[in-house]
Amino acid sequence: MVDSPNQNGRRVGIEISSAALNAVVIGENDAIISTHSVPVIDADTIALQLIRLIEGVKQEFGGFDQVGIAVPGLVDRTTCRVAFSANIPRHSEVDIANEVKATTGLAVFIENDANAAAFAEYRLGAGRGSRDMFYATLGEGVGGAFIFDGEIWRGASGFAGEFGYVPINSEGTRLEDVASSANIIRRTRGRFHTDSTSSLNKVSEEAITLTDIISAAGNDDDFAQMMLERTGMYVGTAVASVINLLNIEKIVVGGEIMEAKQLVLDAIVERAQELSFSPSFESTSIVEGELGVNAAAAGAALISGLAG
Repeated sequence: MVDSPNQNGRRVGIEISSAALNAVVIGENDAIISTHSVPVIDADTIALQLIRLIEGVKQEFGGFDQVGIAVPGLVDRTTCRVAFSANIPRHSEVDIANEVKATTGLAVFIENDANAAAFAEYRLGAGRGSRDMFYATLGEGVGGAFIFDGEIWRGASGFAGEFGYVPINSEGTRLEDVASSANIIRRTRGRFHTDSTSSLNKVSEEAITLTDIISAAGNDDDFAQMMLERTGMYVGTAVASVINLLNIEKIVVGGEIMEAKQLVLDAIVERAQELSFSPSFESTSIVEGELGVNAAAAGAALISGLAG
């Protein structure tokens, strides 16, 4: 199904992260037909970099009328600008949509990255067939989004779903303080010297990445597995709040940390079960996202099609 056809029936979405611009082209049958990724050179010139990527996609696939852009921040629906971005503060000072529109002539639609990824998983991925869904993304930041009756639920002022701000203990520690990629790395660096058997000791403390931790865990490194399982427990604590409050039908977990797959997912499910009202937990399905790194860009493409 095509929501609102571009030329050739294709829709284009681009996700902005601090490291890369990821573009997805969706065809008439809602299949992802192409992906493109280029590194971000400078946050101050993000509009120019978007324009260059769009022109490259046009050269390969022909013209299109609109583009969706997924951003890691809160979007002001009245101005179509980034109102706040913890990871890329510079974006709140740039009118990304209008700068891209002025040069390309395209209709440009801006959406929060978690909302976009949620919508893509709901339409194309792990959320297919569900009526109501919560999506959690665990990566550079921790975000969330709700889908009710097939629509993104934005809240009173458009900022619903700030999953990273959910407190996970009595001291007021927020989920993002322990479950974002930077904070998983911080926690790991602070403790890996206590386990001399960990393969992570072969990597300099400053050089450890989330990929290193996930790789070590996949190679049966007990310490790395423990750090990821604890992360899953923190996430499960916050997920239990969603289950208890909303009795949601499906919870989809995506983002970089889900490269660890069942190791993290099992910990999330176990902890959520411990803290949830049993009848609500039993009617909730907690699953891994299916679209991986393409989720937010694919969602932006779909949303632009609906809006256009």
